[in-house]
Amino acid sequence: MTTRTRLLDPAVGRAMSALSAAAKKGLGDPALAELVVIRASQLNHCAFCLDMHLAIAREHGVSERQLDLLSAWEEAEDVYDERERAALALTEAVTVLTDRFVPDAVYERAAQYFDAGQLAHLVGLIAAINNWNRVMVSRRIPPGGHPL
Repeated sequence: MTTRTRLLDPAVGRAMSALSAAAKKGLGDPALAELVVIRASQLNHCAFCLDMHLAIAREHGVSERQLDLLSAWEEAEDVYDERERAALALTEAVTVLTDRFVPDAVYERAAQYFDAGQLAHLVGLIAAINNWNRVMVSRRIPPGGHPL
């Protein structure tokens, strides 16, 4: 067993899974949750998470068109509704943190479409997938590989 494959203790994996599940449940929209985790995983270049969440998104009825155009969601205005666009903008702002913070306009836009509880769960979901992406990329877990 290499050092990379031992990087995640099972207790840590269970805690991360619990956070992800709680955030998704509190958001209340499984299709939107998958768009969010896929977009973050695209930005973080996590092949393992992309492979897994693309399959889950299809199970939740996310259209192939939405999946195909997700990396260019800003230009695909007719493909995503305003709520989805607000969630994707927040996903990018939290994931990339280009300006070292999430711009107020991005957060306020999301707050127009999500109540306080949903917004907390959305931010929690974005944080959780970013954590998973970093663990999987650092461990070089391939698509379809076993993470634990």
